Amino acid sequence: MTDFMWYWYHRLAHEVNILWAAHVVHHQSEDFNYTVSARITVFQSAARSLFWAVLPLAGFPPAMITSLLLVHGLYPFFIHTRTIGKLGWLEYFLVTPSHHRVHHSSNEAYLDKNYGDVLIIWDKMFGTFVEEKKEVPPVYGLTQPLGSYSFLWQQFHFILELATAFARARGFKARWKVIFGKPDDIDPGIRGELEARWLRKAHAREQTRGQRVYIVIQTFTSIAILFMVTLLEAWVPAGLGVFAVFFVLLSLVNTGAILEQKKWFFYLEYARVMLLAFACMFYFRHLYVYVSILSAATLLTFYFTRIRKSVQRWLLQP
Repeated sequence: MTDFMWYWYHRLAHEVNILWAAHVVHHQSEDFNYTVSARITVFQSAARSLFWAVLPLAGFPPAMITSLLLVHGLYPFFIHTRTIGKLGWLEYFLVTPSHHRVHHSSNEAYLDKNYGDVLIIWDKMFGTFVEEKKEVPPVYGLTQPLGSYSFLWQQFHFILELATAFARARGFKARWKVIFGKPDDIDPGIRGELEARWLRKAHAREQTRGQRVYIVIQTFTSIAILFMVTLLEAWVPAGLGVFAVFFVLLSLVNTGAILEQKKWFFYLEYARVMLLAFACMFYFRHLYVYVSILSAATLLTFYFTRIRKSVQRWLLQP
């Protein structure tokens, strides 16, 4: 039942605009590897929980549901890979990497197929199964590539597209179709208009060595903080957890800004440092800590102002 409910959530997430707005982030990557499985938004988690909420109403006990959801969440992680080929007789009833490569491709022959998460039997029952073919290698990503590293744009671009289409629609039926119709019904030209308005395209430049090293360090730091807060939730004060969430969010936004060669990344970086300072003040709560951190913040403000252009050249130079 867990997998059956997932199939219908997943299928409707591709066929209903309001659900696609929550799911689209998972399909934006033009690579296909284990990092793609981690592209799950808060909106998507909330939407699919509504489908799984049918299970307790059907009489299944909470402990059973929770246990199955943990297993159900772990298995799909390993099918996001191009390394593993076809798996013989397992292909008949399990969702394999081969099946899921089809699902993530933007080839016309593969579009809107293979929605299963653990079992492929639902796709075969409801006519949405397609086998991966050697002569048609998958091309990953959206049919209309996003073309932006911006974390905020990745999260909200389709919501903005829906809002624009809704504002332009005339009559109840047209607006209903915007919200509950298919993504194909939304004018693709809207995204181009929004990009011209909201995105300031930087000149394409090669990534610097400093940029690559810095982003890798920043990404691993964010992941480490996220895991620590999640695993030690019972021992982490709520206020400190909020600081950690904001720190990770700022890191994600700033990573996109650096990749897009935005000069304003420097100020966001300074905000991250100040956030760490306030987090330490919140956690330790001693006078000498306050004085030390405020002194360090003052020095950092002066130092950052002096080195701003040097840092920008180091991370943003051609």
